Amino acid sequence: MSSSSLARILYRGFHVSARRNALQKMAMPAMSPTMTEGGISSWKKAEGESFATGDVLLEIETDKAVIDVEAQEDGILAKIIAADGSKGVAVGSPIAILAEEGDDLSGVADFAAKAAQDTPEPPKEEKAPEPPKSEAPPPKSEPSAPKSESKPELTQGERIFASPIAKKIALERGIPLAKVKGTGPEGRIIRADVEAYKPSAAAAAASPAAPAPAGSSPDYIDIPLSGMRRTIAARLSESKQTAPHYYLTVDINMDKVLKLRQVFNKDLADKGTKLSVNDFVVKAVGKALEDVPEANSAWLGEVIRQYKKADISVAVATPSGLITPIVRDVGGKGLATISAEAKALAKKARDGKLAPQDYQGGTFTVSNLGMFDISHFTAIINPPQSCILAVGSTVPTLVPAPEEERGFKTVNIMKVTLSSDHRSVDGALGAKWLTAFKGYLENPLTFML
Repeated sequence: MSSSSLARILYRGFHVSARRNALQKMAMPAMSPTMTEGGISSWKKAEGESFATGDVLLEIETDKAVIDVEAQEDGILAKIIAADGSKGVAVGSPIAILAEEGDDLSGVADFAAKAAQDTPEPPKEEKAPEPPKSEAPPPKSEPSAPKSESKPELTQGERIFASPIAKKIALERGIPLAKVKGTGPEGRIIRADVEAYKPSAAAAAASPAAPAPAGSSPDYIDIPLSGMRRTIAARLSESKQTAPHYYLTVDINMDKVLKLRQVFNKDLADKGTKLSVNDFVVKAVGKALEDVPEANSAWLGEVIRQYKKADISVAVATPSGLITPIVRDVGGKGLATISAEAKALAKKARDGKLAPQDYQGGTFTVSNLGMFDISHFTAIINPPQSCILAVGSTVPTLVPAPEEERGFKTVNIMKVTLSSDHRSVDGALGAKWLTAFKGYLENPLTFML
């Protein structure tokens, strides 16, 4: 399913409302099953502009890609609530007001203002902390509760009451909750309070920018975090903190791969196809996973899930961060097919056009920095997968060769490092997999068997 098809389906679910209402709220759609918030990359229609079925209304930025949202029927974009560049818009939050041709738009501003106050937070989150709040003070002190709502700041040592999503946003943006005025029940801090917070002039003066001379620009820039960068930070931090990583490194003689690649590329030149070293690496990974299926697994807490097919996630660098599109069922595909699919996925990744099915569900990851002349590195596991392979560059290396007159020879050595989760793949198993992988690359004709 294409990203636009997915967007049409999801958009349909949020757009349709009862036809008896002249004005309709358009809510932030969930572009994937795990999406909880997203950003507005850009609106493709202006306020008051008409649109037809199939027109692209806007581009939504998820944590992995930018996806078009198309109109499912004719209408008018009456009012935009979430403007271009909006970040952290919760799924279900109103982002625009839609109307039909001939509708009276005189009240659209009031309708939009009322819709903008809607929050996707469940009511139970706001009520949870109330019991301890009322139980703590004696009955005489209960009237003091409303006074706490008028406090611009909390005193030192006073307990801070905030909803979970407010705490999450404050942590991501570096906002001190003690400085935020709560407007929720009994002065509780809610999402809108954190999003509306602006540091005081005193706080701004205390920032590192203060020493800069008047009229001059600071010697740094603050780059806002994209949804993808936030996801990378959260997932890899979790992986490094919770998964017991260990690392195994081997040197692989790539002479035969390089010769075979040269022969294949000569024959494929007329078809406009060119195999890369990474294509051989991905194929060898798939073959080794057939030999050692225990490495083709995921740690799920109560069970270890072992996969029957090798769906290889291939790390691709994009302007927004690292993403891992998946080459499916590598074991059942030839080198030319793997090469074509990997190149197509890499292009979609750099263009920000990957659909969720392009990057969700891999079983093993390959990260190759050889093209950047990196000889050796270790990679962080992509949870819940058990393994990731870090691939370095191929380097001409002198090795002992008693059969040679000089006693040594030059071979092309590629250093690879396997990072494994010791909970699901122990050291002996990781070594067994690496031995199989090395065997396939040092004898690449076995790919054809």
